[in-house]
Amino acid sequence: MVRFVIDEDMPRSTGVALSSEGYEVKDVRDHGYRGLGDEEIYTFAQREKAVLLTGDLGFSNILRFPLGQHFGIVVARFPNEMAPREINREIVTSLRDLGENEFKGNLVILEPGRIRIKRAPL
Repeated sequence: MVRFVIDEDMPRSTGVALSSEGYEVKDVRDHGYRGLGDEEIYTFAQREKAVLLTGDLGFSNILRFPLGQHFGIVVARFPNEMAPREINREIVTSLRDLGENEFKGNLVILEPGRIRIKRAPL
C-alpha cells in the first residue's frame, strides 16, 4: 500500500480522506514539521518511505528534487476557491487511477480532471 506524507498546505481533511481509502498517511503538522523548509519536509517523506503530497509548486522543481531519487512527489494544483471536500474528492479519484509504480521516483501533478506524470529516466 502507498504511504503518503501530507504537507501543511493541504487541507487537514485530505489525510482523513486518504486514510479512509486505505492509504497510510502522516501529516507533517502532527510530527513537528509545521513551518519547516522544503528540504526538511522532503527528508521526512523519504525517511518515511512515503509519497509527498503537497500544493507547493517548489516541489515540482526536478533540479532540486530529481526524478528517480525519491518515493514520489504529488503536487496538487487546485483553485483556492475550491472547497476542501471537492479537492479531496479530486485527489482520491485521481489516486485510484494510479498504481503504486506510478509514484516511485516520479512527479505527479494533479489538477481538476487531469493527471500529469513526469517519469524518472529508465
